[in-house]
Amino acid sequence: MSSMSAARHGLSTRMESMREYQQFAQFYDALMGDGSSRSARILEAIDRFDVDATSLLELGCGTGSVLDGLDSIPTLVGLDASAGMLSAAAAKVPSAELVLGDMADFDLGTTFDVVACVYDTVNHLVNYELWESLFEGVARHLKPGGLFIFDLNTTGRLHQLVASPPWVHDFDGNTLIMNVRSNGDEATIWDIRVFASSGDGTFTLHHENIQELGVALETVRTTLATEFDLLHEEDDSGGLPTDESSRAYFVYRRLG
Repeated sequence: MSSMSAARHGLSTRMESMREYQQFAQFYDALMGDGSSRSARILEAIDRFDVDATSLLELGCGTGSVLDGLDSIPTLVGLDASAGMLSAAAAKVPSAELVLGDMADFDLGTTFDVVACVYDTVNHLVNYELWESLFEGVARHLKPGGLFIFDLNTTGRLHQLVASPPWVHDFDGNTLIMNVRSNGDEATIWDIRVFASSGDGTFTLHHENIQELGVALETVRTTLATEFDLLHEEDDSGGLPTDESSRAYFVYRRLG
């Protein structure tokens, strides 16, 4: 399969995956909590690297939990492929402009001071050609000197999840069962089942299969080096991230 064909196949798969978030959207905030820590990390990077941030684009904005903590920035735009997620975001962050679209293939016709992509959203792109397409889109939409702030699940973290038993979590009278399994190479499938209480002793099953791809951190660094300058990177403990870290956080500046 050619790179272009692979990218198109991956893009189609990505859109199918995001459509499944239509069901998951109603449980997302209860399971993930608020996005205040991610918002604070973004604001800290903006302050640390002295960017006059009057506009910000969040890719994969979901229910708007991160945008909700960034209201000090005058212009906020969120892009997501799930209409259900955007519906929740519209209620939570009415001042933000929300766009239905795919983060691996978007053209908003404008540039921003900051582009953010958090909650390991980039991992949902199912092949690396789509990661490259996202990075190219970010470069097109960032002003020279603007910041690209993102995080990702490492290959080591995904291996750990595959090796772990299914995770069971009770919330709001509902039960989540999640099992992460390998889908070949560094790809994983997250089998998510939510048994939602109907209030009368019966339950409704909501079933999602969500994919994540692991990519070596050095591959990501090498790709971004052509258009960006690496300003900061860390793992959850504040040290230099490796492929065995649970998560990697990055801040890049757009060259030019």
